[in-house]
Amino acid sequence: MKVVLPDQTELELPDGATGLDAARAIGPKLAEQAVLVQADGRVQDLRLPLEDGQPIRFLTTRDKDDPDALYVLRHSAAHLLAEAVRRLYPGVKVAIGPPIENGFYYDFDFPEPIHEEDLERIQAEIERELAEGRTWEREEISRDQAKARFEAEGEPYKVELVDTAEGDISLYTQGDFTDLCRGPHLQNSKPIKALRLTGLAGAYWRGDSTKPQLTRIYGTAFYTQQDLEAHLERLEEARRRDHRVLGQRLDLFHLSEHSPGSPFWHPNGMVVWNELEDLRRRENRARGYSEVKTPLLYDVDTYVTSGHYENYRDNMFFVTSKESSERQFALKPMNCPGHMLLFGSDLRSYRDLPLRFAESSTLHRDELAGTLHGLLRVRHVTQDDAHIFCTREQIEQEIFGCLDFASYLYDLFGMEARFELSTRPEKKVGADEEWDFTEAALAAALDRRGIEYVVMAGEGAFYGPIQLDAIMPQRFGLTYMGADNSEHTPYVVHRALLGSLERFIGILIEHYGGAFPFWLAPVQVRVLPVGEAHLEAALRIVAPLRDAGYRVDVGEPTETIGKRIRRAELDKIPFVVVYGDRESEESLAIRERGGSQSQESLANFAARLATLGA
Repeated sequence: MKVVLPDQTELELPDGATGLDAARAIGPKLAEQAVLVQADGRVQDLRLPLEDGQPIRFLTTRDKDDPDALYVLRHSAAHLLAEAVRRLYPGVKVAIGPPIENGFYYDFDFPEPIHEEDLERIQAEIERELAEGRTWEREEISRDQAKARFEAEGEPYKVELVDTAEGDISLYTQGDFTDLCRGPHLQNSKPIKALRLTGLAGAYWRGDSTKPQLTRIYGTAFYTQQDLEAHLERLEEARRRDHRVLGQRLDLFHLSEHSPGSPFWHPNGMVVWNELEDLRRRENRARGYSEVKTPLLYDVDTYVTSGHYENYRDNMFFVTSKESSERQFALKPMNCPGHMLLFGSDLRSYRDLPLRFAESSTLHRDELAGTLHGLLRVRHVTQDDAHIFCTREQIEQEIFGCLDFASYLYDLFGMEARFELSTRPEKKVGADEEWDFTEAALAAALDRRGIEYVVMAGEGAFYGPIQLDAIMPQRFGLTYMGADNSEHTPYVVHRALLGSLERFIGILIEHYGGAFPFWLAPVQVRVLPVGEAHLEAALRIVAPLRDAGYRVDVGEPTETIGKRIRRAELDKIPFVVVYGDRESEESLAIRERGGSQSQESLANFAARLATLGA
């Protein structure tokens, strides 16, 4: 048999040769350093046989940043974790342990709960395994053999995995630990130069809340200690920017078990909220949108018509009227049905189109408790929604308008957008012909604008930043009178560029580290009189700034000036004016967030602030 190398040369091998055999045929150094083989573009364990004519490429320990090379390293690291836990905690049941984007995890059913402080002990055991060295051996066995083995070992989760597995059953063994696994794995543990356990969490078996809750241990691994240290620094920076922590520290919002997944917004948080709402309304007006408001509650028949009941009902809150137990209602999870009904409430002409409805409305989604995460995953959702009803000929220009709006917003917030085109999901509403047209129209608009994007096959969902829909208006029987005096069904562009305001604010908090730009900051200027004698004069500075519309507060002299300056820094106030014996309206001592200091008149300072709007 022959395989094709990256330089297009052919390598002749015995029939049934493995990836490792091919590496050895090329040279001993490659065989030693190889961690994975890509065959026909798919990752494959080095121990598996190659096929005649396959193009192959080896990944080695030098490919330390390659996602596939990190994948196999972290997969093997997860098995080391399982071996260590099995040795340290007799009676523990082992579930699953995959690599993930930035590391790995393994789920366990412990006889007694473990805690964060136990991770140090487990880490030490893994380091002992690494010092001893481990190699991974692969074997294939029958389903019956695998089931009998894991039943004898008292591993019920592995037995269930065997029962539901598709295809051949394979095991990997390192040290005294054997796991049910498809691979791939390293040849040995030498490439694992840096490993760190990072945390604990609870996780339901197979993500099902009706099944046992397991303990999930997270970790990460790298080919170099330097890469691990850089990763840990990024994690530390992420912790410093955690919106849940900063949200409390900056007095923006809090969450309560009295209403899980539903933020309580404090006055400071409402400043940010209202600034975003003002931005949304201003930009919508400039782009020809009409503000509307639709009900929160609809009968179930409405959701049957829209398709939400069939595809989304597990995430909806239902209500039964006391007047009629037979008629069920539900809180809206999205605004689409209401806007369809609004369009259908009147006769429409092609001259009315495009018709752009905008609404920032409260939505409710019954997310599982275990998936809730600060502002990023909530049950009480406020979406900056819009629906554009248009003709077939208007689609491209409307998509262009949405893309331009998106670019404006992401530039405003200093964010880099990544575009994905999600195509029809397996569980879809509507005919393939309509999906063909809408997917092609979106792709064409992106191509014409020269926007790079990734096709996410099968990832189409009921909501996204920009969607083109030919199905829902048909289901609601929506029509407009065309220039040919015939009825036509409009197309609808669903558009939610900020998405959930809750989620977007959470993202902004982390993006800015709580140091919001001037126009978005809850308090824009803080005036600090050095002592009681300076309070009256300081207040005379506050009044004209407030009259000009700026959010200004006064740090009264109840503590030393040094402590109050430090408090303003922690509160991330953009400008602090210190007023003492030497200050006047003609000469203010101004400290900017970040450390720079200056002297300028009140008039010049106000003029500078006027340039800092959104």
